[in-house]
Amino acid sequence: MTVARTWAVALNGLDGAIVEVEADISAQLPAFHLIGLADRSLSEAAKRVRQAAANSGCRLAPNRITVNLSPASLPKHGSGFDLAIALSCLAAGGLARSSSVDAVVHIGELGLDGRLRPTPGVLPAVRAAAKAGRTTVMVPIGNEAEARLVPGIEVIGVVSLRDAAIWHGAELEPIPFRPILVPERDESAEHHADLSDVIGQREAVDALIVAAAGGHHLMMLGPPGAGKTMLATRLPGILPDLSIDAALDVSSVRSLAGEPVGARLPTRPPIESPHHTSTTAAMVGGGSGTIRPGAAARAAHGVLFLDEAPEFQPAVLDSLRQPLESGVISIHRANAVARFPGTFQLILAANPCPCGQHGAKENTCTCAPQAIRRYLGRISGPLMDRIDLQLTVKRVTAAQVREHSADDRVDSATARARVSDARRRARGRLADTPWATNAEVPGAWLRRPERALAPTTTTAIDRALERGLITMRGYDRVLRVAWTLADLDGEESPGPAHVGRALFLRRGIG
Repeated sequence: MTVARTWAVALNGLDGAIVEVEADISAQLPAFHLIGLADRSLSEAAKRVRQAAANSGCRLAPNRITVNLSPASLPKHGSGFDLAIALSCLAAGGLARSSSVDAVVHIGELGLDGRLRPTPGVLPAVRAAAKAGRTTVMVPIGNEAEARLVPGIEVIGVVSLRDAAIWHGAELEPIPFRPILVPERDESAEHHADLSDVIGQREAVDALIVAAAGGHHLMMLGPPGAGKTMLATRLPGILPDLSIDAALDVSSVRSLAGEPVGARLPTRPPIESPHHTSTTAAMVGGGSGTIRPGAAARAAHGVLFLDEAPEFQPAVLDSLRQPLESGVISIHRANAVARFPGTFQLILAANPCPCGQHGAKENTCTCAPQAIRRYLGRISGPLMDRIDLQLTVKRVTAAQVREHSADDRVDSATARARVSDARRRARGRLADTPWATNAEVPGAWLRRPERALAPTTTTAIDRALERGLITMRGYDRVLRVAWTLADLDGEESPGPAHVGRALFLRRGIG
C-alpha cells in the first residue's frame, strides 16, 4: 500500500484553485482522517465515502486511512471533493490505477448507494481546471452537459463510484445504476416581452434605448400604474446577445447557485428582480460555508431590477455601490475573498411618495412633505449619484391611448438593432482600451485633451457643476450619456444638443 493522489477544485466565488488530494493507508487500527482545512460538509465526506464504496462493491481497505487536501492553508467547502477522496483511497489500496487517477481532476458528491449526485458549481470548477492547464475532468453524469460547455476539456461523465473505478482500471464487473439527473432548464422562461406593448411612454422608451445602448443605470419615478415595471422588464429584450465569455459567466453563476444549466450557452441577458425584503446576503451573495451568489451576481451581464426601491433596507441598497463602480462583487471573509461578476445594469423604480399619488392629476396624496422626503431619502445620495438616467414616468391618459397607432410603437427588434449599431460604434472608438461600453469609460479618459469636448459644447454641464446641481461624478456620467446619444445618432462626437439632452436625462426627476 502506498500514497496515491488525484486532483479536485476548491471554489471561492467563481474563482477556483486546484487541490491535491493525497491518500495514505497504514497498517493501524481502522480509522479515516481527513486533514487540510475542510469545512463541516467536507469533513463528513469520510462517512459518505466509506459507505458509498461499500455499497458500490469496492470496499476501502480496513486500515487507517489519512487523506490530505493540499494546500492545507486554502479553505475548502462543500461536498464536491467526495469523488476525488474516494478514488485516491481506492488507488492507494491498489484497486484503481494510481497513474490514471493522478491524471484526472475529479468533481462530484457521493450518495450512500455509490451514485454520484449533481453538484453545484461544476461549471466554474471545470473552468478553473482548464485555466490551470488540466485537460481531463470526471464529473457526475447529471453535470456532464454543463461541463462540456468549457472548450478544450475532455469530460468523463459517470453514474457511480463503481463506474469511475472501472474507468480507472479496477477489475470489476459493471453494475447498472439509475443515474441521478438534473431537470432541464426551461428555455421559454428566458423569452422577454416586446417593447411594442408599451403605449404612450415614448420619452421613457427613448430613455430605455439610451440605457441599453450605453450600459447605463436608470431610475424611474412615477405613480403606480404608470408602466415602470413594464418598461424595466423589456430592457433585456433590447440588449445585444451575450458574448461567449459573458454566457460562460452567466452559466457559471447559475451552476454555483444550484440552478439547472442547459447543454447550450444562453444567448440572451438575464434579469433578476428580488423582493424588497431581501437581505444583503440575498442581494450580493454570502452564506456560511460555500459563498453563494446573490441576485446582483445572477444578474451579471444583464439587468437587476429593484421595484419599489425605497422599500429595500438602505444597507441593502448601499451594498450595490461598490459593484456599480468596479463591476466586481467582492465578499470578504476572515480567511478569503470571494468574487463574482458585477457588470449588471441597475434599474430602480419608485413611487413619488408612500401612497404613490403625489403629483398625480387626481391629487389624492395625503402624505406630509416630511414623509415624502423620508421615503425617497431611503435611497442614499451616493447611490443616486451613480445612476446615469433619472426619469419621471407619468400615467398614460385616455387621449394618448386613442391617439396611439402601430406606427408610433417601437418593437424590440428595431430597438435592439439601434442598440447594437450604437454599441458597435462605441467598441470601435474604444478598441484599444479595456472598456466596451460608454458606461464603463472613466471620466478622466473622456476629459483628456485629445478627446475632450469643446467648451462651447459642455457649457450646460459646466454651469450645472458650478451651481452645485451635479457632482464631478455626475459631470462624468453626463459626458458618458452624451457619447451614447451621439452613437445612437451616428455622430462622430457629441454636440451641444447631445450634452443638453444628457443633462436633462440625468436630472429628469424633480
